[in-house]
Amino acid sequence: MAGAISPESPAGAPSAEQQDIAALAKGGRVNFVGFLLRLAARLPFLFIAGRVYGAETLGRFAYAILVVEFAAQIATLGLKRGLAGELSRTDRPHAHVVYDALLVSIIASIIAAAILSIFPQALFPNSAVNDLDQLLPLIILAVAGSDIALTACAYRYDIAATVRARSIIEPWTISIAAFAFSYYSLRDGLILSYVLSMIAALIASLIPMFRSYGLPTGWRPHPMRLWRMARQNMPLAAADAVEWGSRRLDLAILGLFATPYIVGIYYVAQQVASLPQKLKTSFDPILGPVITRNLAEKNYTAIARQVSQVGFWIIAAQTGIALALGIPGEAVMGLVGPTFVGGTGALAFLLAAEVVAATAVVSESALVYMARHRNLMISLAMIAVQAALSFAFILGARAMEWPELYIAAGPALALCVALGLAAIVKARLLSRLLGAPVNAWRWALVWAATLATLVGIGVTQIPEWAELILGIPLILGLYCWMIWSKGFGPEDRELFRKAR
Repeated sequence: MAGAISPESPAGAPSAEQQDIAALAKGGRVNFVGFLLRLAARLPFLFIAGRVYGAETLGRFAYAILVVEFAAQIATLGLKRGLAGELSRTDRPHAHVVYDALLVSIIASIIAAAILSIFPQALFPNSAVNDLDQLLPLIILAVAGSDIALTACAYRYDIAATVRARSIIEPWTISIAAFAFSYYSLRDGLILSYVLSMIAALIASLIPMFRSYGLPTGWRPHPMRLWRMARQNMPLAAADAVEWGSRRLDLAILGLFATPYIVGIYYVAQQVASLPQKLKTSFDPILGPVITRNLAEKNYTAIARQVSQVGFWIIAAQTGIALALGIPGEAVMGLVGPTFVGGTGALAFLLAAEVVAATAVVSESALVYMARHRNLMISLAMIAVQAALSFAFILGARAMEWPELYIAAGPALALCVALGLAAIVKARLLSRLLGAPVNAWRWALVWAATLATLVGIGVTQIPEWAELILGIPLILGLYCWMIWSKGFGPEDRELFRKAR
């Protein structure tokens, strides 16, 4: 079976590889719970944003946040994944390394915020800019700082900190604040609620980091050491920017051709589809130390098994989520408002993209340490393919005079195709480097998806409220039962039963 677990040591204690897989499994359990919590919290925000603020205001908000979060992604300078490598190979106190990373990110964030404050039109290309809008780039410091703090927590397997900050505090804060600020300003309420949620997430990220690493006693930042950390992680920063950008390029390109109204509808589909993405990205800090240690020991077979194992877990979870949200897609989008039902086609392609991207993401967790430049070249090629296909699909649909909402599905389809190609190439490259097969596929995925689809077809015949309340849990429940029964071997099931 793919991802089989190595036997225990002669003394009966779990082997190092068993402990690694167990830590990854624990992260998987917590991540899935985090997804359910994030889904429960994100839907109220989308409901409020769609029904109270409207698609046009939501589109304006979406484009501004797109630029801010891209700047914050760059400001982390690759340390969301690179910090694990820094910590695993240093003799310095880990607290000093973590605070070095925070300081590097703060400096980069200040530079990015200054640039966007000088050129605020980059955030609002199709609307007027007021004084409040010019202050929005300052929140980059909170977004980047929170990412670094949570990465430091994850290095010590504290995934609960990420769940609290990203799946509870951040989404519930933005949902409650969006409703409250709607009485203050329908123009600025969404942006104000976003700022408040990011500040709350930063506080929720720093508290567990302080508990885990303590205050930086004896820490003295050194300019050359900070520069060396930034320079060494530049390839990771570029890879992260490409990976993040690939999930936002579709919205950016669509914004060039479509009105804020259409961008707002697409943004809702993107937000729903991006919920399972956290299942992948939050594995990075856990996989990082596991992979770096096995690389130091030249235990390449173990890396192949771990990547395959985690890849299967992610694909299995994301396929179930995609089916549960995609089959009753009209009901899910209609929950935000009748206007948004037209984005159901885009939602389907975006959910499919998350599934096909899983293999690329887990393969990249090892490639960033083994072949970071080749990995970057593959990612850049994927971005180029995505951009070319997006323009081709949009221009082709326009030439055939399709409705604007049909055109909006073009970038989503382009993303799906590009990520699928990247997944194949990256998995084959990693397999060649490790000298061992990297394969996250199991046939149980087909049987589980078939069962869920048949049940889902029946679910779409009942009223929409029943699709949401009864249909989604039924589809996901039957899918999980099939995966558990036919896809998980004894080792998988035993690991997920253990509370470690």
